[in-house]
Amino acid sequence: MSIDVQPQTPASRADDWAIHTHQDKELVKGLGLTSATMLVMGSMIGSGIFIVSAEISREVSSPALLIGAWLVTGFLTIVGALSYGELAAMMPRAGGQYVYLRESLGPLWGFLYGWTLFLVIQTGTIAAVGVAFGKFLGIFWPAISSSHWLGGFWQVPEWHVGPMVLGNMKVGLNTQNLVAIIVVVLLSVINIFGIKTGALIQNVFTAAKVSALLSLIIFGVLLGRNAQAVAANFGANFWKNAGLGTLHDVGGGVLVSTLTALAIAQVGSLFSADAWNNVTFTAGEVKNPSRNLPLSLALGTGVVIALYVGCNFIYLSALPLWGSPTGTTLLERGIQYAAEDRVGTAVMTQMFGAAGGALMAIAIMISGFGCCNGLILAGARVYYAMAKDGLFFRSVARLHPKYKTPAVSLMVSMVWTCILCVSGSYGQLLDYIIFAVLVFYILTIIGLFVLRKTHPEAERPYKAVGYPVLPAIYIVMALFIDVVLLRYKPQYTWPGLCIVLLGIPVYYAWHSQRKLPAGEQSISK
Repeated sequence: MSIDVQPQTPASRADDWAIHTHQDKELVKGLGLTSATMLVMGSMIGSGIFIVSAEISREVSSPALLIGAWLVTGFLTIVGALSYGELAAMMPRAGGQYVYLRESLGPLWGFLYGWTLFLVIQTGTIAAVGVAFGKFLGIFWPAISSSHWLGGFWQVPEWHVGPMVLGNMKVGLNTQNLVAIIVVVLLSVINIFGIKTGALIQNVFTAAKVSALLSLIIFGVLLGRNAQAVAANFGANFWKNAGLGTLHDVGGGVLVSTLTALAIAQVGSLFSADAWNNVTFTAGEVKNPSRNLPLSLALGTGVVIALYVGCNFIYLSALPLWGSPTGTTLLERGIQYAAEDRVGTAVMTQMFGAAGGALMAIAIMISGFGCCNGLILAGARVYYAMAKDGLFFRSVARLHPKYKTPAVSLMVSMVWTCILCVSGSYGQLLDYIIFAVLVFYILTIIGLFVLRKTHPEAERPYKAVGYPVLPAIYIVMALFIDVVLLRYKPQYTWPGLCIVLLGIPVYYAWHSQRKLPAGEQSISK
């Protein structure tokens, strides 16, 4: 990778930087600190926190390492957010991370991020969360089911391409993905009617799901302690299998060291804590962005990570970590083998019986609805920014004449997301892209170092806390996780790389026809 920056005088560099990183004048400044923070938290909290601890527990087989996995995720997330805060304050433009990569490493890298975001990361996550909403709604209305087909049913056979396993999914419209489509269409249309309307929905649902997580922790402390679980998970057993010399079976009979197992376990916890960067996509609509963007990133990630760690302590106090897949009771199955990995539901059922399971289903539906709204609201701003740069369909850069929202971008995103809902491929694609998501975080923080060198004169209202040490530690830790995943989880890594790399010829096809609007220029070469 080479970064070609044309020689310039300090004055000309400052002028070019000011031209290309000015705030978006055409967008409405409708997000204050509260709304921006709610967007951070609401985009992060989906259904993952209620599910992934089961798989993490199977991989690490240690209460200490279960908590350790979430603490590592918390460290990476908060350091990443603090680093992004500097970039967000420097470049308060719609598109966020796309803009940071474009300006630091070049337009190709920005495009590859936006391409992957549109194709899989954002739209695939929305589809998956929407279908999960339908799945839990089916608890109350059994007619909503993945087996209740309305038309177009087709079983795609499984086929292999190197380490990739493709296919093996059902394509068509059923009542479950119909609910997902209704949610996606409803929220996409609502978000056309102004950033304040979308923010209001986000604030209400984020407050509800934060309250649900906090209630789980409070009730867990007061009522949820189970003597059998406490005896099994705490005391001397807390550190069981946590020694550096311990070998862990991560599937297929593969034995790895504790640090390697902890890195592999990050797949679930990092994904559950992801999307905190979505507030940067809406930077052009944030009031006083030089203050509110860094602050919302720090506050939002800090609160969510504290809730996530607290929830996992509650899980450990209510259910034994170790269990059996053939167990007939919640305590016998434990966290490792909670039914369908629904740890949160198992814990609430253990505490309050069937009513507890129903309450958790409602909490997950609220969480999913709010998460979908945040992802829909934020993602459209990236495709809008790409279109303004001539790297996406030009019509996507159009704003609604009255509400000044990226209406066309919202509709294009909506259509592709609905296709993914019907295709049944979103879950498979999300598995493939986890590795690539981390790669883009690494590249963006490398961009922080690049911009410190190439644009020392740029205005920095906020500077990354702990720079250069903390961002450098982030890069080293994230690289280690990616290398481990590349080695031990090729089915989750090589396919993600392939999806990203497919964007290279697409970029050059767009770039060959690229025409910037009059008055626009790029400092990236």
